[in-house]
Amino acid sequence: MRNARLAETLPLRPRDPYAHIGSMRGEARAFTPADEAPASPAGPAAAAATTVREAPARPLARKGRGATLNDSGRFEPHRREAEDDGWGGLDALPALRTEIIAEKAKTVITRNDSPDISFDRSINPYRGCEHGCVYCFARPTHAFMGLSPGLDFETRLFVKDGAAETLARELAAPGYKPRTIAIGTNTDPYQPIERQHRVMRGVLEVLARARHPVGIVTKSSLILRDLDLLAPMAAQGLVKVAISVTTLDRKLARAMEPRAAAPDSRLETIRRLAEAGVPAGVMVAPIIPGLTDVELETILTRARAAGASEAGYIMLRLPLEVRDLFRDWLMTHRPDRMRHVMGLVKSTRGGKDYDARWGLRMTGEGPYAWIVGRRFEVAAAKLGYARERRKLRCDLFQPPARAARAGAQLSLF
Repeated sequence: MRNARLAETLPLRPRDPYAHIGSMRGEARAFTPADEAPASPAGPAAAAATTVREAPARPLARKGRGATLNDSGRFEPHRREAEDDGWGGLDALPALRTEIIAEKAKTVITRNDSPDISFDRSINPYRGCEHGCVYCFARPTHAFMGLSPGLDFETRLFVKDGAAETLARELAAPGYKPRTIAIGTNTDPYQPIERQHRVMRGVLEVLARARHPVGIVTKSSLILRDLDLLAPMAAQGLVKVAISVTTLDRKLARAMEPRAAAPDSRLETIRRLAEAGVPAGVMVAPIIPGLTDVELETILTRARAAGASEAGYIMLRLPLEVRDLFRDWLMTHRPDRMRHVMGLVKSTRGGKDYDARWGLRMTGEGPYAWIVGRRFEVAAAKLGYARERRKLRCDLFQPPARAARAGAQLSLF
């Protein structure tokens, strides 16, 4: 009760977790279906037993993949679910292979007017993400492609073919005004398939030639491949990078983010970026109540020692289908923590699994969320993280050559 009164007296200040980068797309809609099990007439013990019995079957768990389900998307006319009939035929399923689908994008710059983030434009070189982070809030976007936000999201990936050329035409458009472009706020631009397809590399080359500011978020050490571009851009005040670190527990990270870089590799990436003169920060994201929240100060300390100059955090978000995916992951990997974790999640979302209201969706509300926010602020101040976010320069922008625009006008397709 004392904490509740304290939270009411000192409300959590809305925080823009991407302020040091530049922007992110907002949710298309808020969706918070009721998820409470009906009350059991036999009391709490019977209710707990019912919860266990109703746990969904998990026949689709694959080594190296994050999701344990592959249910159809919310826009499909029929709902498809895999079910184990008990005969053991699904016990030794083969590994899922990644399928690549080429996509010819008419535009690559996505714009948003979300009031609680600082950037108004972003680029996503890929749809879907092979990292397979089970908590990824971008998973529901795969439903727009007629695919599952579950295993499809991390195994059926769309590559935006010709993204660099399309971006050059957009930057050369008459009246274009430069502002920081955020990359990596939806899916990771340096996910494993970037090694072969190099879409991010091409986009970065265009931005470097045009002297356009860019903020990057990633979990991958593959970003070090592009230091030859990033270092000169950083010297001109055109780029900064945030490395996302969820946990320092390698075993937990491997189960939760199966194809992302190991925690130590991410800290090493921060160190090498900082040594090359590229402003590097750390995103403690997401903070999972009852699972990774105890690591907040340790992550900030280790990242600061590696050279991180800015820091941010995001509370776990479970929009749309992510709710069921995360619940099932908990039942598979941390069944003893499920009720505690989800109870804390609900306490930060007004009793629901998710609340998409502006200003609250990133940080949550309530006493628990307030305490996490204060812990972050105290630790960041003690460790010497920058209070003011680094601003990137827009005055150096040089539109791509007129020849690029002329070529675009002659092309009908």
